[in-house]
Amino acid sequence: MGDPQKLERLERREIYRSRWVNLFVDRVRFPNGTIIPEHHLLDFDHPAVMAIVQNQAGQYLMVKVCRYPTGRSEWEFPAGLIEDGETPIQAARREILEETGFITRDPVLLYSFNPMSGLANKVFFVMRCQVEGIPGSYDTQEISGVAWFTENDILAMIRAGEMQDGYCLNAFFLHKTL
Repeated sequence: MGDPQKLERLERREIYRSRWVNLFVDRVRFPNGTIIPEHHLLDFDHPAVMAIVQNQAGQYLMVKVCRYPTGRSEWEFPAGLIEDGETPIQAARREILEETGFITRDPVLLYSFNPMSGLANKVFFVMRCQVEGIPGSYDTQEISGVAWFTENDILAMIRAGEMQDGYCLNAFFLHKTL
């Protein structure tokens, strides 16, 4: 296995740039000397966070979100971008409040990973926390519903193919494993 420190970008061409995602075509030399003349890279300026939120009964807080790329509305765990200057914990708390109206306590970082390491530099954090108090209002522009689910409810959604978001699946199984 080659030394990753010897991976070298020889040239970069910018194809597209936005607040959400950038696309570059790089000329890259790998540690074994192989040169890839056109390595497409999805570049994300901001990492993201997803929160597994539970109540005292052990139920999971989820939000109903419509996703344009898949044409589906699904129940997901609260998630979003980590803004400049925020820690993953601060971002998780903000996203939970914005998407559900709930305040949380006892946040724990479960894991961070690169969901598409072959073509993107996205970093994704998974948090776990407890809900506190009663909910306030939430962002109805992005979220069409907020509800509590048991573990059996979530497993049934997975078995039925109703939960297909990779971040949610990873977050749930990391939560159950770690």
